[in-house]
Amino acid sequence: MTSKATSIDIAYKAGVSQSTVSRALRNSPLVNLETRQRIQAIAKELNYKVDKNASNLRMQNSQTLALLICEDPTNDDSMINPFFLSMLGSITRATARQGYDLLVSFQQLSSDWHADYEDSNKADGIILLGYGDYMDYAHKLDKLIEKNTHFVIWGAEHNNKAVLSIGCDNHQGGYIATEHLLGAGRQKIAFLGDASGHSPEFRDRYLGHVAALNAAGIQADKQLQHHAINTEASGYDAAIALLDKGVLFDAIFTGSDLIAIGAMRALKKRGVTVPEQVAVVGYDDIPIASFANPALTTVKQDTQFAGEILVESVLKLIRGQEVSQRLIKTSLVVRNSCGTKADDL
Repeated sequence: MTSKATSIDIAYKAGVSQSTVSRALRNSPLVNLETRQRIQAIAKELNYKVDKNASNLRMQNSQTLALLICEDPTNDDSMINPFFLSMLGSITRATARQGYDLLVSFQQLSSDWHADYEDSNKADGIILLGYGDYMDYAHKLDKLIEKNTHFVIWGAEHNNKAVLSIGCDNHQGGYIATEHLLGAGRQKIAFLGDASGHSPEFRDRYLGHVAALNAAGIQADKQLQHHAINTEASGYDAAIALLDKGVLFDAIFTGSDLIAIGAMRALKKRGVTVPEQVAVVGYDDIPIASFANPALTTVKQDTQFAGEILVESVLKLIRGQEVSQRLIKTSLVVRNSCGTKADDL
């Protein structure tokens, strides 16, 4: 008796992974049309039959989306980056408008947060939100892909085309921030933030900063880049370290508002005036930015629009509709932390 064909048989003959076969047989837009058609033709040739009971179990609709937020070090017990609080509100509203409930949980990087939400019918799809270390969670995205989970991440554009990412145009944001400082006559502009592959969003902001300098004929000075994670304390420490180097600078662009606020506190402690001696620009436009002293000039991300796009995108995945990566344009909010040409430190 001829054995029944399996998805493994199709994967072997098509030269693709079993998860790709599963997606193709569900007409997932994450598999290109040519590959989908080839896999479906092989399945027909092998007389492959889908297990309807298993398929129906997987396809049960919970009318719920899961929002997994990365834990961040904070000054309070929330462990939520303040930027994501406004994003949380916009995602909640967008989910409700679509007739879905929202399950909110932390991404516990030490635990199994990538557990199968769909097979357990907890949620039909997942939105991943956070600035966590990319190297720590990259392999867990592979686990989600293997399980054919419908998910979208907020962040930099992903090299793996099976990962759908929605994010702001961080390169453009870094560019307009530095362009503004250059337009104000600043020439020696420092960058505080993680410019490595561990933080793709911060890295893209730094690369935009470098691009703006190059466009103005200025070579980026490696001595003016200092590592900082997304906390006020880290921004404070990075600014102190920068001052202790003794290198001259007349402006600071930071990877986030929290870093910028910490940096301004360090400058004040050392008797450096903002913006007279050093102009400061942040990134995110969190609520406290407008209440800082001086009020912080910053790059604004449209959190309301972002929330709508994240929800819309994961629902398209669930429905098997075409969807693609997307970058949202940023804008600059000019406040008092930027001034005219500064005197050298």
